[in-house]
Amino acid sequence: MKVLVLQHVDVEHPGVFRDFLREDGLAWHTVELDQGEAIPDLEPFDVMIVMGGPQDTWQEDQFPWLKAEKAAIRRFVADMGRPYLGMCLGHQLLADALGGRVGPGPRPEVGALTITQTAEGRRDPLLAGVPDPMHVLQWHGAEVKALPGGAVHLARSEACEYQAFRYGAHAYGLQCHVEAGPDTVPNWVAIPEYERALEQTLGPGSAQKLTSDVAALLPTYGATARTIYNNFKALI
Repeated sequence: MKVLVLQHVDVEHPGVFRDFLREDGLAWHTVELDQGEAIPDLEPFDVMIVMGGPQDTWQEDQFPWLKAEKAAIRRFVADMGRPYLGMCLGHQLLADALGGRVGPGPRPEVGALTITQTAEGRRDPLLAGVPDPMHVLQWHGAEVKALPGGAVHLARSEACEYQAFRYGAHAYGLQCHVEAGPDTVPNWVAIPEYERALEQTLGPGSAQKLTSDVAALLPTYGATARTIYNNFKALI
């Protein structure tokens, strides 16, 4: 199985999913779009994983490569019918590429928070065995405002209605960061856009508290990530 990973900043990578892929003997090809790397021919790849980033889906003038990325996502999911997993910006790009709508949220959603499943989410194979409510790391200012036609709403939070959705049989968007690991908060707080969202939401100097909160939850995060990974692998 060949896995294509699209990244938008080097510190937003597949996180703990890299450990699971290695355990399964799977390699992955990473494209760092923000560094000008081109998306390769999609035909050889069986799975696409798209990560988060400080960009917004509507910033095509500032980041012209977003157009090519959306086109690649649309082709991979809608035309080729292959499995897709997008997290945060990757979740928003999936919605945008397929005809949904993304915009700024009423306020940033940042912190060690929870999401709850919809009735459809409780029946969905990706979330089978996942706790409900589910503890997750959130760190976003934009959100999906409307799902693409035919998409299935799987989870929500108090601040963000569309926390997870499925398109087709095995294309998934997750607004939350199920890939979080021990280095996530320290690495991300160095990104100015992320630091601003963090302090706007949790107050000045909140990075240390969030680091501590996330560290305490890492066993829970890891177990949830493993369940989601295994469920996604079973779908493939």
